[in-house]
Amino acid sequence: MKGLGDHLIVEFYGCNKEVINNEVLIENILIKAAKVAKATIIDYKFHKFSPHGVSGAIIIAESHFTIHTWPEYGYCAVDIFTCGDLINSSIALNIIKEGIEADYMSAIKMVRGLIDLPDDQIRHKPEGS
Repeated sequence: MKGLGDHLIVEFYGCNKEVINNEVLIENILIKAAKVAKATIIDYKFHKFSPHGVSGAIIIAESHFTIHTWPEYGYCAVDIFTCGDLINSSIALNIIKEGIEADYMSAIKMVRGLIDLPDDQIRHKPEGS
């Protein structure tokens, strides 16, 4: 069976606390990751919490990138959900890990939308959209 998309659930530990508490830096890191991975950015929104933490989402034609940071623990949670075969999520993860200066990460990959059809009959976007 073929899936409609891949969903990476990623945890980053030992992150630079100042970087992951900076809304502008987090926004720039995630946008760079999405662009280098060849995602088609539609829109994005990031928010800085008080006294600390940043959350953000990038809506891409292929689905989304999200991040939530806990600077007080040096921890970030990231989701990368993509459909199709064109996005290079590994490159995106490396850019994020390097940008937030994480010591290590753990990732789980889920295949979403398991469809029992031949590969040539699965379309990731409706025709004409």
